[in-house]
Amino acid sequence: MKKLTTLMAAAAATTLAVGAQAQTRGVTDDEIRIGGVHDLSGVFAAVSTPAVSGANLYFDMVNENGGVHGRMINYMTEDHGYQLPRATQAYNKLIERDQVFAMLLNLGTPHNLAHYPLMERRGVPNVAPLTAARAILPDPPLMNFSSFSSYYDQIAQGIEYLHNENGRDTVCAMYLPTDFGEEIAISSRETAEALGLTFADETTHRPDDQDFVGSVSRLRAAECDIVTIALGVRASITVVGTAKQLGWDDVDFLVSSAGFLEPVAMVPGGVTDGLYGASGWQDLRARATEEAPAAFIAAYEERYGQPASGFAMLGYTAAQQMVMALEAAGPDLTVESFMDGMHSLDYDDALLGTHVNFTPEDHQGANDVFISQVGDGHWNTLATISGE
Repeated sequence: MKKLTTLMAAAAATTLAVGAQAQTRGVTDDEIRIGGVHDLSGVFAAVSTPAVSGANLYFDMVNENGGVHGRMINYMTEDHGYQLPRATQAYNKLIERDQVFAMLLNLGTPHNLAHYPLMERRGVPNVAPLTAARAILPDPPLMNFSSFSSYYDQIAQGIEYLHNENGRDTVCAMYLPTDFGEEIAISSRETAEALGLTFADETTHRPDDQDFVGSVSRLRAAECDIVTIALGVRASITVVGTAKQLGWDDVDFLVSSAGFLEPVAMVPGGVTDGLYGASGWQDLRARATEEAPAAFIAAYEERYGQPASGFAMLGYTAAQQMVMALEAAGPDLTVESFMDGMHSLDYDDALLGTHVNFTPEDHQGANDVFISQVGDGHWNTLATISGE
């Protein structure tokens, strides 16, 4: 009887162990399911589309070499078109039906914030979202990990740079009335006050706005000489082009990392020449001759037959970050071991040109702000402002 009891206890222990492993959602013996909710058809499709391609390039390389601890990465994406109702459907599908282990590169400040409760409730880590909003990292940061300096800090450093270097002293803002836009507007107002500058005026816009003549004329009348922009990609280009058409040339337009894209700089005819950007990473094309960027550009263009972009780079490095944490977590993958893996990351990212470090108390991987300006179809780096 004692022997039978021992055997039954051993069997029960084995069952519990198997059951514990089975409870790790999105993880099987040969697969790890990772989700991503993106804008593949809306105003920020130029951000999400290359980011997904960059992530899949890295994941495919990992899978071709045996995966992570023998498990293949399955990156499952859904399109929300920058619409909250569609985002809700996408999050519910990936988390509730597809049972993903973690989320990677979710795009959109309001979309991430609206669905934190679901991710937290289901124990789904949220890694490298495509937003730099301060609210992405609550206090404590829980299971959220952001890779770069915040929109707030980017705009603050950009305004200070333009004040010091160009003598600008009257700040205005054009923004979407969303969590994303509000952060840029708040930073614009508070930075102006902190530096003793004037915050003169602001205009708000819908995502589908196309005519900015009235708004640009209004801000010109307010004598703005710094205008921060928190709009969609096409709208940002249109604003700068409209100002030039109206002959308004004594003003500096400034975008955050959300507008720091190659297509913005490459608009034919020099439409965006002179536009400033404040971002959390260095421009890819500006460093195309360096070893890591050159290797990535070659691999991406061989795979997709189109130019590599900065957001493709972000997707690639985010996937790399995810894999590094999964490897550090070990073969017995749980949410807890993955979190420990993320907290162990401390490295120089040669592709991004910045240092990444996470701790249990600090889930913002990098703090640097890079000031750039469009000229001759490229973003040219002007200054690097190191974070704490």
